[in-house]
Amino acid sequence: MSTSNETDESLVKFRCGKCDKVLKVKAESRGGKAKCPSCGEIVQVPEAHPSDLKGAGGVEVIEAGQVVSPPDPMNKGVSLKNEEGGTAAQGIYRRITKEIEKVFIGQDELVQGALVALFSNGHVLIESVPGLGKTLFVRTLGKVLGCDFGRIQFTADLMPSDITGAPVFNMKSQEFEFRPGPVFTQLLLADEINRSPAKTHAALLEIMQERRVTIDGNTYSLELPFLVVATQNPIESEGTYNLPEAQLDRFMFKLSAKYPTEKQEAEILVRHGGQEDLTLQLAENINQVTTPEEILSLTAESGTVRVDELLVNYINKIVRLTRTWPQFYLGASPRAGISLMQGARTLAMFHGRDYAVPDDVIEIALPVLRHRVQLTAEAEVEGQSVDQLLTDLIRTIEVPRIK
Repeated sequence: MSTSNETDESLVKFRCGKCDKVLKVKAESRGGKAKCPSCGEIVQVPEAHPSDLKGAGGVEVIEAGQVVSPPDPMNKGVSLKNEEGGTAAQGIYRRITKEIEKVFIGQDELVQGALVALFSNGHVLIESVPGLGKTLFVRTLGKVLGCDFGRIQFTADLMPSDITGAPVFNMKSQEFEFRPGPVFTQLLLADEINRSPAKTHAALLEIMQERRVTIDGNTYSLELPFLVVATQNPIESEGTYNLPEAQLDRFMFKLSAKYPTEKQEAEILVRHGGQEDLTLQLAENINQVTTPEEILSLTAESGTVRVDELLVNYINKIVRLTRTWPQFYLGASPRAGISLMQGARTLAMFHGRDYAVPDDVIEIALPVLRHRVQLTAEAEVEGQSVDQLLTDLIRTIEVPRIK
């Protein structure tokens, strides 16, 4: 039996139920309460005697001074089930969204769409009016994920080399050296992308699809994961250029950021109505909950989510029907079907399933398709909505029963 001194030298290690942070308290605190230093949650310390805790109930005793790292769910031989009964992907998704909610309020579709695209190797186009916090969202996402963040303000005089980088002559070595541009990051905010001409847009095509940059015959790979979040203003047309269909098709989702509700906007005023520096807020209040390596591991894992043959046919019917729908003169490309399948797999993984269902496809169908179809002139004159027409189209297709 352990002596009193031995008990005092031991620590009870357990996890915060809110933020999943590993907490360590003295064994004498068992049965009491402790405050999580990360999220401020008051949590119950396990009551069992330290000598009985080893290997029981997910709680363990560690010796004072011992360094303990959180378990890595991606290591071989470690269960992907977390302590809440869900999968590792579920746990990471919940922790990411909880951290984002500390500073970014509302816009659930935007948050979910960006995360699905990130874990599916896709990109996101956001259409919204100014002032809805798009820059804050991407900065927060970079901090939470542990990824580098970069921003490009697109203007009419922006050149392709301003994005990709260019060779610069080094006077010391008497040679040209490549100086990387702002695209060499992991989370790239392309702000007001439709304010630049076509030659600048073309510079992003290879970057978004191939994750690499080719300059003077030399190829430079980008660090993964790599996510482009582009924005455009739907109410301004002066000084803007329509994105070419080839580039629109490179975006996995087109998301619409809407005005917050009355309650959400009041909360925004309370949280951000002071004179606090946002950079300081992100540094002090936002915690990193995952790593780029873990993101890549889960992205590979999402590719193993099962998609039934009936669901494949369902996706195929949706995409192909857009090409013959009377109100569309341009339908979706095969890349739309690939995005639907990849997104459905990732969404199923976030929901804790190893198989996709029709609801996963329906949930992301509008963001995947709305920028890949073009209305006929008659439909535009009649003021018909792309989203409503796509909803009507999807309703005409029989939903398969997946067993």
